[in-house]
Amino acid sequence: MMLEAACGPGHVCGVDEAGRGPWAGPVSAAAVILDPSRIPRGLNDSKKLTAKARAALEIEIKSVAVAWCVGLASVEEIEQLNILHAAGLAMRRAIEGLSVRPAMALVDGNYAFKLPCPIKTVVKGDNLSCSIAAASILAKEARDRIMVEMDAVYPGYGFAGHKGYHAAVHVDGLRRLGPSPIHRMGWAPVKLALSGELGAGELALDEAAFDDELSA
Repeated sequence: MMLEAACGPGHVCGVDEAGRGPWAGPVSAAAVILDPSRIPRGLNDSKKLTAKARAALEIEIKSVAVAWCVGLASVEEIEQLNILHAAGLAMRRAIEGLSVRPAMALVDGNYAFKLPCPIKTVVKGDNLSCSIAAASILAKEARDRIMVEMDAVYPGYGFAGHKGYHAAVHVDGLRRLGPSPIHRMGWAPVKLALSGELGAGELALDEAAFDDELSA
């Protein structure tokens, strides 16, 4: 909590997002204000934790935090704004939904989003700040649940397993079924599916080649 303490008086929230890279589903963001005297053990970047550890930490974070909130930006908003600004919208919604107004937000990354309070960007913040790490866990768990639910609504793509990311079953589903209503139509593999050009060879391409340009 050294970064939080360095922000001075007032509540400090950590902010992080999940789901900028997937081909389908919303982007989520969480804002968390932790109580310095009740920091959950084992906080870390959500990507470095097992699913079991994330699930347990999500429950604990929600029970001990001063305040927390998860915000979403829809597939339609991603298409309208681009993924970078949709992520910022989800962050803004998360901060606005906090029951306690923060004096400062520590935001993972180096992009200075316009948010409802002053911010400080922190590169690799989910490794350096307990608050940002907690936010990364809540954002990922919330989005993962949505994608599991969407797997039942739109079967055949394997959403419950890969959560919308690059996977063989996902490519196969797009080839057989075409895109679902929750696919991001601006993403390269989805465009290929729409044109009937998504072949087995595309699976060998680097995943980054399919990501939307964050600064578009």
